[in-house]
Amino acid sequence: MKAALSSVLALALIPLFFSASARADAEAEKYVDDALPMMYHTCLSVVDESNGDNAYVDKVVRALVAVSLYNREIDISKFAKTDEDKSKLRDKFIAELAEGCKDDNKALLAGVIDDAVAETLAAK
Repeated sequence: MKAALSSVLALALIPLFFSASARADAEAEKYVDDALPMMYHTCLSVVDESNGDNAYVDKVVRALVAVSLYNREIDISKFAKTDEDKSKLRDKFIAELAEGCKDDNKALLAGVIDDAVAETLAAK
């Protein structure tokens, strides 16, 4: 489970994680609308329900990351400008997410993602 989630994250989250967060209410509504049907997921359930479809895991994680970044009013471009900086942040985020899911695979994924975002950016 950990390997499947980590590899999906390594390949799929980078574009969303490093895009600027939206500031408009319409965009916030879209983020919430996209994420709301997925808020029930735990670390384990997203992998189980994916049936090996990495695109499904990607969709869920991206939606939850978008809400976390928006809620925290984070413009990720302020934290990483170079490809090397982006790579370091991505690796830290993936490690934080994997650790959070390893600690409790039945934890709500949205909470684990939000913690991973906070921990990743705390050092910056």
